[in-house]
Amino acid sequence: MKYAIEAEGLNINYGKLSILWDLSFQIPKGMLVGLIGPNGAGKSTLLKAIVQLIKPFSGRICYSGHIAYVPQKETVDWDFPITVEEVVLMGRYSRLGLFGRPRRADRDAAKAALEEVGLLACAGRQISELSGGQQQRLFIARALVQNADLILLDEPFSGVDLASEKVIMGLLKKQKETGKTIVIVHHDLPSVEEYFDWVLLLNHRLLGCGPTKEVFTRDHLMKAFGKTQTLFHEALDLTAKNMSGLL
Repeated sequence: MKYAIEAEGLNINYGKLSILWDLSFQIPKGMLVGLIGPNGAGKSTLLKAIVQLIKPFSGRICYSGHIAYVPQKETVDWDFPITVEEVVLMGRYSRLGLFGRPRRADRDAAKAALEEVGLLACAGRQISELSGGQQQRLFIARALVQNADLILLDEPFSGVDLASEKVIMGLLKKQKETGKTIVIVHHDLPSVEEYFDWVLLLNHRLLGCGPTKEVFTRDHLMKAFGKTQTLFHEALDLTAKNMSGLL
């Protein structure tokens, strides 16, 4: 397959409610992609469609290679009695089968992934003991141990401080440099140009898909977010200042 992700005429409904309308796009391999749009625009729905957690009403969406999916942190039961290492080992289950037991190679891979994200010292701790930034890095480690070609992350910076966000972004950029494709649902408009080299702009329908400098423009953003959101205008102003080098 030529592209990392390709959609054609994709429509997704929840009951009688249309969530995504006639999406057609291609994402090249090896890109760090920002999936941008207002709340309720269908961004999380699109990720779930890619990993086949949601079946399209019509159209198709497909991807190339192995895939790893990092859901929103809020969807996880962090009080569940399981250790950090055990969560990462869950990323090997597709290789082990339903009743397979982790082998030495699987445990070594899990430790290597935890070391990569700076959590090896936490391997034996319960996940409830982790901070917000550590929780996000834990699920990135689980994605890494799958040796996926495509990694999808749904709001990985939610509930983390700026320092943790920079650490996580550094880990993801490192993975991109190895040829992996990374897709991130992201809400912080001023950081889009710094973080991503490709943008998919969504508000139920596709408003733009391409290199960041071509898609992340005022006209495209106005179409996505509308004209009445004060926070949106503040973000645009800050982005414009960053572009002009005033900050």
